[in-house]
Amino acid sequence: MDDLALQTLLLLGLAGFLAGWVDAVVGGGGLIQIPALLLGLPGAAPAQVLATNKFASVWGTATASVTYYRRVRPDLRTALPMAAVAYVGAILGALIGLHIPKSAFYPIILVMLVVVGAYTLLKPSVGELTQLRWTGARHTTAAMATGFVIGVYDGALGPGTGSFLVFALVGLMGYAFLEASAKAKITNLATNLGALTVFAPGGHIVLSVGVVMAGANLLGGYVGARTAVSRGSRFIRVVFIVVVAAFIVRIGGELLGFW
Repeated sequence: MDDLALQTLLLLGLAGFLAGWVDAVVGGGGLIQIPALLLGLPGAAPAQVLATNKFASVWGTATASVTYYRRVRPDLRTALPMAAVAYVGAILGALIGLHIPKSAFYPIILVMLVVVGAYTLLKPSVGELTQLRWTGARHTTAAMATGFVIGVYDGALGPGTGSFLVFALVGLMGYAFLEASAKAKITNLATNLGALTVFAPGGHIVLSVGVVMAGANLLGGYVGARTAVSRGSRFIRVVFIVVVAAFIVRIGGELLGFW
């Protein structure tokens, strides 16, 4: 392995750690990892980039999910049905994603991020306390519908999935940020596994890069989850706003041709 290859792997490993940390706190690590993979593997096919991203991400989300569960104890009666349909949605999305240009999604993602960021910024009390809008069967149905829709998106493209899950659980369903992050990680783990169900058998994963990024993502996910649990919902809200703003700049710049 020459110096350039080693340097590239180290930078991709750093991107994997940062993505794992961000993903564990508020979601959206894919918007760090995918651009890094596009830069580090300029000759890779889109399916290889998406598959390698998912392979790395699943280790971080698994670690974060376990850490959140042990420390926050989210209600699995909501989290597991939501994760189950999200898994199915991600398989469907991955099958779609193999045949459509990813650039077509960017305008939609940008609009969603602007709405999400503005809502969170203009409502400072949202996500501080859990005040559920529905209970019983209606609550579970809303969670499952949310999981399926975002699961399809994650399988097809992915960047920002964790942030959209957190926002849906906070803004739509009424959870506090900390509990929303815990449930979002369990669901995001399911969507990553769903996408890999499609990508892995096709041999799309670049293992030499994926293994390095997976280890870094795992470490980042562990550190990020512990940070979020210890700092609480207010900290997560601040990080959420910063990350969403960075995503808006990143995707907006892409659409305008700045990079």
